[in-house]
Amino acid sequence: MTDTSDPFAPGFVERPYWWDAAPPSIADAPPLPEYIDVAIIGGGIAGLATALELGRNGVKSLVMDREMIGWGASSRNGGALAGAGSLGKVRADLEQVLGKKFLHELAEESEGAFESFEALVAREGLDCDFVRCGRFVGAHAQKAMDGLKRRAEMINSAMGEQAFLIPRERVAEEIATDRFVGGMVLHRAGSLHPGKYVRSLGHAAERQGAIMAGGTKVLGYRREADGGFVVDTSRGRVKAKHLMVATNGYTGKATPWHRRRLIPVASYMIATEELGEERVRKALPKLRVYGDTKKVLYYFRPSPDYRRILFGGRASFVDADTRRSGARLHRFMTDLIPDLEGTKITHSWKGNVAFAFDMMPHVGEHEGVHYAMACNGSGVTTMTHFGTVAAQQIMGGSNRVSAYARLPFPTKPFYNGNPWFLPVVGMSYQLRDRLDGWRLRDKP
Repeated sequence: MTDTSDPFAPGFVERPYWWDAAPPSIADAPPLPEYIDVAIIGGGIAGLATALELGRNGVKSLVMDREMIGWGASSRNGGALAGAGSLGKVRADLEQVLGKKFLHELAEESEGAFESFEALVAREGLDCDFVRCGRFVGAHAQKAMDGLKRRAEMINSAMGEQAFLIPRERVAEEIATDRFVGGMVLHRAGSLHPGKYVRSLGHAAERQGAIMAGGTKVLGYRREADGGFVVDTSRGRVKAKHLMVATNGYTGKATPWHRRRLIPVASYMIATEELGEERVRKALPKLRVYGDTKKVLYYFRPSPDYRRILFGGRASFVDADTRRSGARLHRFMTDLIPDLEGTKITHSWKGNVAFAFDMMPHVGEHEGVHYAMACNGSGVTTMTHFGTVAAQQIMGGSNRVSAYARLPFPTKPFYNGNPWFLPVVGMSYQLRDRLDGWRLRDKP
């Protein structure tokens, strides 16, 4: 029997696999301008997409981040993207809550956002290993198939036959596991290299005149009588006509209204050692991106070169170190795909995503401050789209107002941005999965 007590390969690092090819920029930030058309807080996908769209329309912007540009979840995520596939992922009662007509509008916009994303990659020549590969979502229990059926109907009603259900007897065509009772395949879905994507998106924004200011912590802001803003930072003061917040899972005390509406959650990932394309194809025959329906969900995919498997999930609901979370994710992975027993991992890392209390993504404006946030774990397409939406709002609107901008952005009484309740929520999620029949198999 292969020894699986130590899952770590020689040279194991606690660093995103994506950073091997595309580490965040460490270039010195330029001096801050005294005045800028739009000041953007947050140097991830949403902030950079906003800056790009503004620049294409002749509007100058300054992108500030307390870390390096692209340092956060934008370069740490799984690199999976879809349209409306994430709607209904965390809430099965959306039609009841929102109404059929409004939900259709949201789904139609999300599906269109995927098509716009493809067009953006082509138009800007973004080097990001993008491929439309489709997505498989595994049903962890029989009742989960009902939820997948509703999601498929919602997607197909918005943009035609793009989603279909997979019965248990055909799951092996998608993934080498017997743990799923069925699943759903989304055609309008793909994968990319998130490190390369956020880097290329930043370069595209710079070509359009955006100023990148990594290592610039925003300390606070105030609104002037003329409607403009004064932004205080660790590197000086900037005046701006407009202000945009795009900090998502790293939202701090400088923007308390937004912080009170976000629940930051750490998501964890690992990368296996090189397995070779043949073994990866054996485990994941269609080379798609993958997820499941559990409360404590898994998400995984082949690496862009098809030589490794990248596997992520909620390995902990407290802030865990990435070596311990890596070992746990390795166990999850080999439990799901037994053929990977004995493999080692070379990378383990984490990054913050952000959930809203209504489990919906949000774009809009509050007291003159624009924002795009709360991707709820599915941010590549959504935040790219929301960046464009926010830029259009800043410039005076577009012919069609985003349906997402009409959603209220709720909070809870006494919540200040500190998610003290996450361990309790995590325990309840684990219990729900166990009651559904999901348990890790005993290892010999």
